[in-house]
Order: sequence, then C-alpha cells, then structure tokens
Amino acid sequence: MLKATLRTSGLLLLLWLIFGDLDSGLFHNSRAQEEYSAARNTDSQEQSCFCHLTGVLDDCFCDIESIDVFNNFKIYPLIRQLIERDFFRYYKVNLKRPCPFWPDDGQCAIKDCHVEPCPESKIPVGIKSGNYNKYSKAVNTMTEMEACEQAHELGAINSTLSNQSKEAFEDWARHDDAQDNFCELDDETSPDADYVDLLLNPERYTGYKGPSAWRVWNSIYEENCFKPRSVYRPLNPLTPSRGDDDGEGFYNWLEGLCLEKRVFYRLISGLHTSINIHLCAQHLLDEGWGKALWGPNVQEFRRRFDPAETKEEGTRRLKNLYFLFLIELRALFKVAPYFERTFINLYTGNTQEDSITKDLLLQIFNETKGFPMHFDEKSMFAGHKLEAKRLKEEFRLHFKNISRIMDCVGCSKCRLWGKLQTQGLGTALKILFSEMEIKNLPEHSPSKGFQLTRQEIVALLNAFGRLSTSIKELHNFSTLIKEHR
Repeated sequence: MLKATLRTSGLLLLLWLIFGDLDSGLFHNSRAQEEYSAARNTDSQEQSCFCHLTGVLDDCFCDIESIDVFNNFKIYPLIRQLIERDFFRYYKVNLKRPCPFWPDDGQCAIKDCHVEPCPESKIPVGIKSGNYNKYSKAVNTMTEMEACEQAHELGAINSTLSNQSKEAFEDWARHDDAQDNFCELDDETSPDADYVDLLLNPERYTGYKGPSAWRVWNSIYEENCFKPRSVYRPLNPLTPSRGDDDGEGFYNWLEGLCLEKRVFYRLISGLHTSINIHLCAQHLLDEGWGKALWGPNVQEFRRRFDPAETKEEGTRRLKNLYFLFLIELRALFKVAPYFERTFINLYTGNTQEDSITKDLLLQIFNETKGFPMHFDEKSMFAGHKLEAKRLKEEFRLHFKNISRIMDCVGCSKCRLWGKLQTQGLGTALKILFSEMEIKNLPEHSPSKGFQLTRQEIVALLNAFGRLSTSIKELHNFSTLIKEHR
C-alpha cells in the first residue's frame, strides 16, 4: 500500500514538473492553493517581457533565436575582448560643441554625468601621432623630409591659385570628403577635442532624464524620421495622451512607407532600445559609504519593455534592436576585405598589442562570414535611378542631422556614448552603400575611393559591441526574471 502511494505521488510530481500545472483540487490546503495561484500569476507577468520576442523579424529573413545563439556564443566573447584593446578603448571626441538647434540647457550637474578626459601621457604614441586619418605603421613613420616635400608640393599648387580659387577648391574638397559620410564628424584637431578612455567612462545610468532628455529623442523621431505631425508616435511623453490608442495608427502609417524610410525608423528605434538596455543593465543600485554599486534593475527593465507596461510597444522596440544588430553585422561582413589587407595594422606603436588586436578583428570577420541570414541591403534604393539617388541623399542627410542633435544632450557621459554609437551606425551605413568602392580596393596600397578614419573604426566596432552587449543583457534579464519567481 505504501509503495502504491509513493508511486502515485511520484507520478503526480512528474506530471507537475512536465506540465507545470495541477488541478486545484489536488491542494487540500486553501492557503497553499492561493500561494500557488499567486506564484503562477507572477510568473506569467514576469515572463511577458519575452514571450512575444521570438520568430522571424520584419523586413528580413532571420529569426531572433538564431541571432541570440550566434551573438551570445560566438560574437560577444570576441567583441568584448576587442574593445578592451588599446586601439579601440581611446576615442577622441569634442564634448563642448554647442547645440545647433536650441539654447544649451547647461551641463548636467549630476556627478555621474561627468566624463574624465584621458591625460595625453596615457595615450599610446601611435594613436596620438597626429595622422588622424591613418592607422597603419607605414603612414605613421613618414620621415620629416617626406613630410616637408609633401608640404612643398602642396605649396607649389597653392601658389598658382587665386584666393577665391583656393576657397572654392577647399570647399570642393570638403564636400568631396563628406559626400559619403552619414555623420557630422568631430574635428580631431580642435583644442576642445579630448581623448577619452571608454573603459574608464562606461555607459550606464546617470540620472539624466526628464524634459531635456525627452526633447532630444523627440527631435530625432518627430523631425528626422520622415513622420508627418498628424501621426502620433506611441508613448511619446511630450504629446497629450491618446487614451486607448495602442499605436495602431502609427504602425499603419509605418507599414505604408517605402522600405528605406521604414528601415530608417527601425534603426533609430533599435539604437534607442539598445541605449535603454544599457541603462537598465548598469543601474545605480546603492550608493552606500561612498562606493556606488551598479547592476541590473529588473523593475526598470520591465517599465521600459514589458508589453503590459508599454501597450505592446516594448516587444516592437526589442525587435528593432535585433534588426539594427543585423544591419551593423552586415556592414562588418562587407568591410572585411578592407581590413584583411596586410598593410592595415591598427597601429598603436606596440607591435605585440597591434598583432593581438588585428587577430581578434579578423576572427570577428570570419564569424560574420559564417552567419547564414544576413540583411540584404541591395533591396534598398533599388528603384528608378534618379528617385533612388534622391532618396539615398535624403536618408543620408536625415541621419547626419541626428548626429548633430547628439551635441544637444545635456549629460556629458550620455553625449559621449550617443555620439559614438551614432557615428558607429553612420559608418556602417557608409560601408553598406560603398560596395563598389570596397570591391575595387587595391591589395597593397591605400585607396582614394574608400577610406575610414581611425575615429570611424573605433566608433564602428564599439557601437557594434554595444549592440552585442544589449542582446547578451537580454539573456541575463530573462534569467533574472525567472529567478524572481
């Protein structure tokens, strides 16, 4: 009899483990039943952040689960190592440029908004050598005689031009350099530009929020994402509440756009989502005894992304993060031949360091080649030539404007990481739309048709590293939410 009872109990336990649900009649204690029901409801609520985050993404043929596995097990471990190398940890940026669109709110007084510039003595000699567009050993070891001869030749050319012609020539040269840029680049020679050690100034929650922060994102979405003012963006804190409107009108409008404009919105939304995940993952948890404790804040994550909290908007935001990851992953795949040339050394002046950095970068490129579901950028700007050219230029100028808006961010640390990630995405777009120039690269010498500055390279890989980290953090949040049951 006892054995039969044990067998029956074991069977019930096994069924409960497999199916996760027992009939309420099996609970003889009403309190136990109430506790069980409450636990089930809590579990259901906590899992809602991720229950719809699955399947194939819109506008491409790739599923979220494949990206998770590829990123978390292959890309993330490599990109994390890469961005800690000297070449990628030092980023030169001007955080003092005035906002070009509205009067500055003044610098944020919150201590966590502060960015500590890196002393010149700490910068590797190969990085601070002054060749701002160069990153190989050869161009950093130009002799004084060669530099003098080059300057003399340029002087000879200048002497044959009138002042008016010189100005016209310089304007033309600047336009030629900028016509494929998707970002407003900082002038690295400016006295206001400083090197920043990204590892010592990590992206995390600073307390910068409210109307000042909302105005930045509102300007980006409302004025630069091809949206008419008659269409209301869901959960916009600067517009009146729409009652029960769940964003259906907005998404009907979005689906009616051409692919290019729809992609533009999804890229910006994905960038915004990634930044929000970083702030949730590195949130100020405790300031006890002068030493701050930073870590994941599950409640903040749910407030921003739980479908119940965001009227289903959270799931759309997270999917746009994956979409942006695919875009930047595709850019790395396309630009690999540029870096695979032997004379590209990612030069810092330390031969051993440079060799390790180059090997890590090539490993990442090899992994991108093994990913089977890349975004196909050829589907964009593929219509009538003149219309496609006009649309591409409109796309470029809108994004360039967004890069200028980053100078309106009041928090210095937020501005630093906003500028870096925007420039990284802008560099990815520049790569995707320079396919022919990359295909025609000379094997053993620099190309005049396609070049990347060191600033662009550092931004590109760090921005991709931020996206990779965001996807990894989603896995961490999922684990934490399960543990909270």
